[in-house]
Amino acid sequence: MKKVTLFTDGACSGNPGKGGWAAILQSEGREKVLSGGEAQTTNNRMELMGVISGLEALKYPCEVDIYSDSAYVVNAFLQDWISYWLMSGWKTKGKKDVQNVELWKRLLENCAKHKITWHKVKGHADNELNNRCDMLARSEIQKIKD
Repeated sequence: MKKVTLFTDGACSGNPGKGGWAAILQSEGREKVLSGGEAQTTNNRMELMGVISGLEALKYPCEVDIYSDSAYVVNAFLQDWISYWLMSGWKTKGKKDVQNVELWKRLLENCAKHKITWHKVKGHADNELNNRCDMLARSEIQKIKD
């Protein structure tokens, strides 16, 4: 299985507001950069879209190390919120509907194709690729007209 490193980030100007996401895939000395945005969205949706878009760019099953500063995304897997949500019919422990269900389902579909290892990184710190993703996501926000 090919090994891939995926760095992602999402950003929002206002929450909700204009948002952007970015993904940087690296494998075997090559790099692919993806980014996009939405006119009316939330930060959490953009964080999810960064990961989803990166995984959807992979053509074959891979071993993927995913690095994100989003506790929302990473902890859903590292703290296994996902299993609870699936067992409870997409309800939180507080019996509320899980937000962004359609994106979580899309992410799970993509995760099932790969061997994923999740890594939480500190945002806006010294991680070069996380900072680069943040810059790309913020630049997508600037492209959206008022």
